[in-house]
Amino acid sequence: MFKLKYSSIDLFSGVGGLTQGMHEAGFETKVAIEILDYAVKGFKLNHKKTHVIDKDIRKITSEEIREKLDGETLHLLAGCPPCQGFSSMRRLNGKNVRDDRNNLVLEYLRMVRELLPYTIMMENVPALKDYYLFKKVVSELKKLGYYIDIDVVNVKDYGVPQQRRRLVLIGSRLAPIKIAEPSKKKVTVRAAIGKMESITTTIDPLHKIIANHTVKVLDRIKLTPKDGGSWKDLPKEYQLKCHAKENVGFNDVYGRLRWDDYSTTITGGCLNPSKGRFLHPEENRVITPREAALIQSFPKNYKFPLDIPKQALALLIGNALPPAFSLIQSANIKTHLDKYLNENICLNKGASQSSA
Repeated sequence: MFKLKYSSIDLFSGVGGLTQGMHEAGFETKVAIEILDYAVKGFKLNHKKTHVIDKDIRKITSEEIREKLDGETLHLLAGCPPCQGFSSMRRLNGKNVRDDRNNLVLEYLRMVRELLPYTIMMENVPALKDYYLFKKVVSELKKLGYYIDIDVVNVKDYGVPQQRRRLVLIGSRLAPIKIAEPSKKKVTVRAAIGKMESITTTIDPLHKIIANHTVKVLDRIKLTPKDGGSWKDLPKEYQLKCHAKENVGFNDVYGRLRWDDYSTTITGGCLNPSKGRFLHPEENRVITPREAALIQSFPKNYKFPLDIPKQALALLIGNALPPAFSLIQSANIKTHLDKYLNENICLNKGASQSSA
């Protein structure tokens, strides 16, 4: 068996969740593209060997990227174009929201067309599947010779301790390829954060960051039943009027996580109890950034910038692709490359010998 070293590129890299999974699967991310300063700072803390191009992808040429690749073969081009324009909260009542970021899927296509990697991977929110530009991208990728597989999956089925439905696209120029099968390994909130040290004794600065609540909010938290309780369990005088409205998406706010179940989706509001079910299962506080990152399946030693606003930190964690999910998808692609690139090498070697 030939041993091949695989190179990858991470478009819209964020703080590096996708790259972390690719690295654990055996890829080396040569180039990452990210425009947000906070995300670039976080990415560089963990992936020092990757060339980070920190500007708008629409202003980046493929020549710039090839220069960073320095003649190396590109085996995998992966990326998660910003998806805020398709988020469920921005599409309440069935209304689509105009957002310039929706067009960034075309930049993904441009990079594939100009760099022609052996394999590709894209992750996004499920609503993208019905977007006309995404359908155009898929059509163009097939014209470029890529075998494509698309599905909406839930990361909880791939060893991540949270409910998070995502659209996944993978493709290959070598042969037909399928999205990785679910591992069906259930990882619970308890498994992710149950053994965390106290926030008062920890030496992890990321685990020391907690929200400062008003007395009334703290009382509301204390009254919320342990291990899965929510605002619905509170006395009426502690329930907010806005929560009583129907069909406004507030079912999980001020809710506690459940120890022996999956977390709800970790979002950019994960450090604010008014944004979702982000209260600790039994302690009277919201989860810390470290706990949110662990539920996202980041390694416990993964670094995040500490000199940024707490809301920016929450966005870095909540917007990331869970590394454990990226690992399984990337390992599936690596297995595909192992098989078909080695077959091509053997065929080419045999042809050379027969013609000698």
